[in-house]
Amino acid sequence: MFKDNKKFVAESIFIKEALKQGLSLNEFLLLLYFDNSFDPIFNIKVISKALSLSEEKILEAYSNLMSKKIIKVKAEKDDEGKIVERVSLEKFYNEIKSDNKKQELESDRKDIFSIFESEFGKTLSAMDYEIINAWIDKGFSEEIIVAALKEAVYNGVCSLRYIDKVLYEWNKKGYKTIEQVNNRFNDEQKDENKLFETSILNFDWLNEK
Repeated sequence: MFKDNKKFVAESIFIKEALKQGLSLNEFLLLLYFDNSFDPIFNIKVISKALSLSEEKILEAYSNLMSKKIIKVKAEKDDEGKIVERVSLEKFYNEIKSDNKKQELESDRKDIFSIFESEFGKTLSAMDYEIINAWIDKGFSEEIIVAALKEAVYNGVCSLRYIDKVLYEWNKKGYKTIEQVNNRFNDEQKDENKLFETSILNFDWLNEK
């Protein structure tokens, strides 16, 4: 399809995003051309030759990509100090990164659900999923949630309500990381020691009966 046997490489994530955007074949080919170009300048004659498409079709695809805000043109200086207009795919790449991040979050959530099912020894209900998702949406990290789960299991209380209470108390005390949770025993011991020392100092030893 391409002249001079020039090879254009498209990663699977690139193709998936193009399909998501609903690009036509010509729009996809033009976008692929810019993605593979070392210096993505819109030179219609060079592009037409590389893609074996008419200049009219290239211009149409280019206009569509611009109107869809998938690409934009940035004015930059070249090595000689001259102003040149280069095509930027930054927005398209950011969409790919955003989709990947969402997929990673979904994958992580599946993992945390598996941990709950393993610890509880049962399949989670739809309500259980909603509660766990609500914790994540409120900003609780997964490691904190798992730590609260471990706390519940250790105390023999396999209850989401109990875990919710643990998370509430930790949040109230400002515990945001697993390190702070792990160090809480030391903090509680220090508080107990201070309370004991205060009671000793304030005790009226002379009037003890």
